[in-house]
Amino acid sequence: MTNALTLENLTLGYNRHPAVHHLDCVFESGSMTAVVGPNGAGKSTLLKSIVGLLAPMEGRVTNSGDKRIAYLPQQSEVDRSFPLRVADLVAMGLWEDIGAFGGLSKAAQHRVADALNAVGLKRFAKRSIAALSGGEMQRVLFARLILQDADVILLDEPFAAVDARTTADLLELIRQWNRDGRTVIAVLHDHDMVREHFPNTLMLAQELVAHGPTSEVLTLENRARGRGLTEIVHHAHGKGEVCERSVA
Repeated sequence: MTNALTLENLTLGYNRHPAVHHLDCVFESGSMTAVVGPNGAGKSTLLKSIVGLLAPMEGRVTNSGDKRIAYLPQQSEVDRSFPLRVADLVAMGLWEDIGAFGGLSKAAQHRVADALNAVGLKRFAKRSIAALSGGEMQRVLFARLILQDADVILLDEPFAAVDARTTADLLELIRQWNRDGRTVIAVLHDHDMVREHFPNTLMLAQELVAHGPTSEVLTLENRARGRGLTEIVHHAHGKGEVCERSVA
């Protein structure tokens, strides 16, 4: 199996304070990986670096074959006050195909409708995104991902603040992406879900704790080590020493 992404000596941070230290790992093409770890472990920071929103302080991310990457941020990072219709937000998934100012052809409009139908929201096309519930908004963001048609899909807490029905529907969509050969990397907190649905896990605590088959990573020993690493950093911060900024 070929590699989709390779992280080499990757150090990430903000304002010159490292948040992720010297990370080395490989995500194989077609793999499905959960990223777990305590609060402040650097999980969201890692995804932002992979998608190119945060430049490394040291090391690099290698995208083998220039694979297309799609990114789902946490809902709290999406400005829902902007006057935008559901269909317009979903159509942004076609940006690489039509450009920033390209109009939607009939074929593109049909693709938007099909994507909304795939997440159960076809009749919501003309609704304002400000009127959506948390679960409805997440479905819309997944519809946008469908149109991006990416080789690598990054998901930051995709099931936060959504109901069980929405979680089940979106999880099935993720599994289908993986069956289609796409590489999926998701930040998750529910370890039971990770054990049931994600074959691989990367455990992060501002440095690599473990990476590999989920059954070998989600052990009591690794979880204790991860908590210990973040507690050391927080303790140092409490004493006024130089330490990493706490990030998710």
